[in-house]
Amino acid sequence: MAVLTVSGYAQTAATTEFKLALPDHKGQLRWSADGFKIIQTSAKPNGREIGIRGQDGSQRLTFLGFLFVFPELAPLTSAKCRDGVLDPEMKSNPALNVWESTEIAWPGGSEISLVSYTSRDKSGATWYQVRGFVATGDVCGDLAIYSSKPLSVHDADLNAIFSSYKFDEDYVPSSSDVFRYAQTLFQTQMFQAAAPMFESALAKLTDDSAPWPSVKIAKRVITDQAGMSYGIAGKLDKARAIFEKAIAQDPDYPMYYYNLACADAGEKKLGDARVHLKAAFERKANIIPGETMPDPTKDDSFLPYQKDKEFWAFLERLQASR
Repeated sequence: MAVLTVSGYAQTAATTEFKLALPDHKGQLRWSADGFKIIQTSAKPNGREIGIRGQDGSQRLTFLGFLFVFPELAPLTSAKCRDGVLDPEMKSNPALNVWESTEIAWPGGSEISLVSYTSRDKSGATWYQVRGFVATGDVCGDLAIYSSKPLSVHDADLNAIFSSYKFDEDYVPSSSDVFRYAQTLFQTQMFQAAAPMFESALAKLTDDSAPWPSVKIAKRVITDQAGMSYGIAGKLDKARAIFEKAIAQDPDYPMYYYNLACADAGEKKLGDARVHLKAAFERKANIIPGETMPDPTKDDSFLPYQKDKEFWAFLERLQASR
């Protein structure tokens, strides 16, 4: 399957506003952090936890933000979320030393349980953390800011971040939220879990296409990701059904044909693969701006057939026409 580069249509790494939402739970966690960039994302395949790690330009400060379901302690408060997360950490790490704990509520914001503490890593180095928890129902938000230098919530830069830290319990996840979660699973190779979530993102897609350039582009990208996820997970029948339906609705987009050819190759149907690859490259002018047609001679779907001289020569001709 041809893996698309779609990060430009998701939350960009250069943003100063950060947002987290779960695919099947109301609520959105958000905060602002000027000068920070996302350096890592994570998600659990059950749809119950998403996280991001960010770092400022000086690399002095790093944040780690999570939004997760915590039904064992529901109904939650910020304090219950704090204790439910920190108590096990303190038991497993005797070097964790809490030196300040407070509850605050910014005007118009969520109640936050703030904790400041130090801990030591395996090398013995000391780390300073300021961590804020917000919660409602069975959902908890956790934002930790940490550094190898002393920190305090009263520091101007930390105060600015936590004063923007809010949980909107009425927020309804959008198609973009579900896509972002699914894409995080895809990037960590949890393809089987990502596939139905991409389909859910498609089902939620409306005319409000932000942050996508258009609904058409959104449909194309999300459909490709759904079909590829099924294909890489070995569910070629599901991948084929998605791409065949997409071609019927949008016959001009080349990647639907290309990825259908990948499914053909997975089922050793090289005749069908040739037909679909030819159709894909005949439509190469309709690729999404910023995309490029894949090189079929480097695609894992076709590499097993290198010894088929006729088929491989066909792929080389396609590659030359890119």
